[in-house]
Amino acid sequence: MFCVAPPELEAKMNITKGGLVLFSANSNSSCMELSKKIAEDVNTTIMELLIMVYACKTSCAKSIIGVIPYFPYSKQCKMRKRGSIVSKLLASMMCKAGLTHLITMDLHQKEIQGFFNIPVDNLRASPFLLQYIQEEIPDYRNAVIVAKSPASAKRAQSFAERLRLGIAVIHGEAQDAESDLVDGRHSPPMVRSVAAIHPSLEIPMLIPKEKPPITVVGDVGGRIAIIVDDIIDDVDSFLAAAETLKERGAYKIFVMATHGLLSSDAPRLIEESAIDEVVVTNTIPHEVQKLQCPKIKTVDISMILSEAIRRIHNGESMSYLFRNIGLDD
Repeated sequence: MFCVAPPELEAKMNITKGGLVLFSANSNSSCMELSKKIAEDVNTTIMELLIMVYACKTSCAKSIIGVIPYFPYSKQCKMRKRGSIVSKLLASMMCKAGLTHLITMDLHQKEIQGFFNIPVDNLRASPFLLQYIQEEIPDYRNAVIVAKSPASAKRAQSFAERLRLGIAVIHGEAQDAESDLVDGRHSPPMVRSVAAIHPSLEIPMLIPKEKPPITVVGDVGGRIAIIVDDIIDDVDSFLAAAETLKERGAYKIFVMATHGLLSSDAPRLIEESAIDEVVVTNTIPHEVQKLQCPKIKTVDISMILSEAIRRIHNGESMSYLFRNIGLDD
């Protein structure tokens, strides 16, 4: 079993810190497990993963199970224009290298599981985040769950139904200032391009989308706003949503996400923003970001990963870990 896991999971599995460890589970020499900490360079980690999985395969390992809490390149799971689907490529590489089972958490799109031809267990972090809301947010009954875009409305609806709270959705985007229209960035004027397959034929062009001014569907005045999403990396959209919610009367703003990439200068921007607290799980190490911004809080999810590993190793059913999970979760 090849485990790419956070340090808390390593402690529960009695794995020493600081690199790669090979050990026998339950004194069974036929079941060898590999564990390695996440490196800062995701591409290096992926390559090391593929090499060691292939090494296990060529050593006639019975099963090779990958534990990857945050599946890299998960946002690149759809084709844009003529671009590539990197998630599909990565899934094919893992399967070709010899992976026989994958344990991950909160894939950006559940359809990514279809890229694999091996069993994939997509665990959920929502029970831990819901528990945090109930235990750590005073007067959470006066809160409203917010989706910062219509795309994340299903996740917000799932949280709201389980907490018996209301829901609000932010739609649209801020319009450009008038100076933006005359400063040259829109010049030269767009010329209607013609894609002709014959001099006498023209293919009609699709009209580009134009989002309306930013609006909030739902009442957030005098309430706690809890923005939920699966990944928080570039925080600009979260900051804009927080400013909008403040203008609409929300007196406290929380951001909750499973995977906290928090790249670049995200900690500084969060510290200077209207957001009161950012809650993420430890699927990705972010100790440095927490030192830069005390608003960032961590929820430990190593327990469910440890239980998944134990159940698979002992041949037990995984259904218990997916109880009460619907199609929209």
